Amino acid sequence: MAEEQVKKHRTPPDPNSAKYKLGQIAAKAYQDAFDAKVRGEKIGWCASNFPVEIPETLGIAVVYPENQAAAIAARGFGQQMCEISEADGYSNDICAYARISLAYAKTKDCEGQQVPMPDFVLCCNNICNCMIKWYENLAKELGIPMIMIDIPFNPDYDVPESEVAYVKAQFLDAIHQLEKITGKKWSPEKYKEVMEYSGRSSRAWLAATATAKYEPSPFNGFDLLNHMAVMVTARGKKEAAEAMELLLKEYEQNHAEGKSTYRGEEKYRIMFEGIACWPYLRATSHGLKDRGINMVTTIYADAFGFIYKDFDDMCAQYCKVPNAINLEYARDKRVKLCKENKVEGLLVHTNRSCKLWSGFMPEMSRQIGEECGIPVASFDGDQADPRNFSEAQYDTRVQGLTEIMEANKEG
Repeated sequence: MAEEQVKKHRTPPDPNSAKYKLGQIAAKAYQDAFDAKVRGEKIGWCASNFPVEIPETLGIAVVYPENQAAAIAARGFGQQMCEISEADGYSNDICAYARISLAYAKTKDCEGQQVPMPDFVLCCNNICNCMIKWYENLAKELGIPMIMIDIPFNPDYDVPESEVAYVKAQFLDAIHQLEKITGKKWSPEKYKEVMEYSGRSSRAWLAATATAKYEPSPFNGFDLLNHMAVMVTARGKKEAAEAMELLLKEYEQNHAEGKSTYRGEEKYRIMFEGIACWPYLRATSHGLKDRGINMVTTIYADAFGFIYKDFDDMCAQYCKVPNAINLEYARDKRVKLCKENKVEGLLVHTNRSCKLWSGFMPEMSRQIGEECGIPVASFDGDQADPRNFSEAQYDTRVQGLTEIMEANKEG
């Protein structure tokens, strides 16, 4: 009865707000894929850092297993799906996104987030090499082709011309393969349009996240974790560019009016490092908010802002995503965010699912802490498997971080 009363008096979302528009765009990406499937078109499953500009330009509908797995985990179905894969022999040491996706490929059903089954998969290993085996298994189990783009780890700051040429050849080959599979044709004019929308979306998104420089921040950092889904799936679309520009306008207006989507007094400002614990979003957000802590910045959100001037430059940008760059460059990008956004502490998610990301974090976070003069705390968790997170441990680590930030302010 009480729950019904809460629902009855809940303020309906403003259809003119950026939050509502971004939510509609994210939902439409799934519906577009279902509709294309009904029309008899070929649709794909796509890795999040595969160049979205390629299927967007070709007019091919794709869905993102990582986004689907995050939604499934956030809605409480992560463990159920992981256990299906584990019963088939997949180790619980591999990425929970992969386990959820492989389970969905088998069951073709999950209340947490339905997606149409693919006719091909698009893989790119600038995220991790687990992605390769995950998508190879999807292709084998479903009997469909896999298009693979290899983006090497870059030990330097700049992307060498040789790497750009290597990656560009693969991008072009992927385009040709997709033309054969789907019967659709590449259009340079359409690519130019997609590139312009992607640039608009990215510039507005990065400017919106950068409004955290204001004190207090005009937004709650956990908002970014929801809004970034559009940057993954739809940044090359006109509606995404317009919605991101509206988001930036709203954040600037919040600052001008002294408002924020962060409810409460912003006593401390932190950077959150790593992927969110989707099954425990409420616990992790309230563990901060209850202590007056706002997560004002995270590299995870900014990572999906791609700005480039032409096709070759686009290739270079995909060589500079967080998991494809060296420790020094990755550290300096984070130090810049900490300093620009007046961060007072760093909270690191040691993510059992993402071993590449978490593996170099002890040394990187140590260097960030020293460079910025801020305390660092870490907690164990998982992006999608709820069995690998302890709310009590999280609470203890956040409390310790709070006490150090408090002492630093007093000092």
